[in-house]
Amino acid sequence: MHFPNSLSGWLELLESRHAAQIQLGLDRVSRVRDALAVRSDAVVITVGGTNGKGSTCAMLEAILLAAGYRVGCYTSPHLLCYNERVRIDGREVDDQTLVDGFRAVEEARSDTPLTYFEHGTLAAWWAFSRAPLDVVILEVGLGGRLDAVNAIGPDCAIVTGIAMDHMDWLGDTREKIGFEKAGIFRAGRPAICSDPMVPLTLVEHARAIGADLKLVGEDFGFSGDRTQWTWWSKGGARRGGLAYPALRGANQLLNASAVMMALETLRKRIPVSMQAVRQGLMLVELPGRFQVLPGRPSVVLDVAHNPQAAGVLSENLSNMGFYPETWAVLGMLLDKDVEGVVKLIQDRVDHWMLVGLPGARGLSAERLEQRVRSVGVRGDILRFDSPAEGYAAARKSAGEGDRIVAFGSFLTVADVLAAARAARH
Repeated sequence: MHFPNSLSGWLELLESRHAAQIQLGLDRVSRVRDALAVRSDAVVITVGGTNGKGSTCAMLEAILLAAGYRVGCYTSPHLLCYNERVRIDGREVDDQTLVDGFRAVEEARSDTPLTYFEHGTLAAWWAFSRAPLDVVILEVGLGGRLDAVNAIGPDCAIVTGIAMDHMDWLGDTREKIGFEKAGIFRAGRPAICSDPMVPLTLVEHARAIGADLKLVGEDFGFSGDRTQWTWWSKGGARRGGLAYPALRGANQLLNASAVMMALETLRKRIPVSMQAVRQGLMLVELPGRFQVLPGRPSVVLDVAHNPQAAGVLSENLSNMGFYPETWAVLGMLLDKDVEGVVKLIQDRVDHWMLVGLPGARGLSAERLEQRVRSVGVRGDILRFDSPAEGYAAARKSAGEGDRIVAFGSFLTVADVLAAARAARH
């Protein structure tokens, strides 16, 4: 068979090949993993949850790199280019590494069908196996129990905030979703949850399989004042005088405390100094998570696409100070809880720039307006065909002291981020 020679060629092939964008289950991906016949001696940390996964992975990566470890990190989705998903030593891998990984997986899979995400997950694992890494950080794509990432057994698993999202796949209650998230836990290994209202199903599953469960508020936690914070664990460990994470938002202390708990449980295998912790927390970056672009008017980018994340975004916006007017560039996918998101953030918004998103799952601006109006929002509403167009209109209308917030989807943030970068160059 003729294989593509370019990354773009491979991505086009994978996008066109599999009828189902999502197909949960580990049988196929495990079969190809075994056929791939690669392994790594690295410590594997798997991160699942509804909100906070990306931030948790970013903090782990930044701290471990500051500690001098060689680190592989696999996350999804990407914002501007696929290479963002696979990083080694803090840098995106090059196109050729991904092309070689896709080819290796293709040769190993024989006639076993794989989705785009499954193929990419195994290609990342192949790339990590080729590098002498100390730690591999894996972000779950969807759920946990049946996600492709779960075919690779973790030495430590973290579940972040659990909220109502992807309900068609994971269930229509937090208890059902919590059980799916808990599927990344392993017997006898650290299992950490940073959700303050942990579903009982997660606790029961962890105990049933004999995982070493650590819960925020019970086994570990944090306290803080205006300038610094302290982490503690029930085992007696305590880390004080910590600077707040460079990632903005009060919710980041929940994520950071789970990171600290994970590092504590793994300290015999990958010891980390307090200096590395401080440096990592100060330097960590993650585009699209309450990211404030330089310049005026203020531009906030946030991939919040479910009510829990929208509530956090609303709180973070309220803590930014006074802005005469806020312009929202909102684009969402049709299977998301638009009404729940809008209800939680509408009091922060004066002008709505509703934008259409591409693809079968993208909501048109017209349909989005219907759903937004059903909530009874105040303020004027305008429609645009794309996030870039909505952002351009907001820039044109907003005053220097105003604020623009783009949110609702990775697709929304990616298009606005690309437009903002293009405007600066």
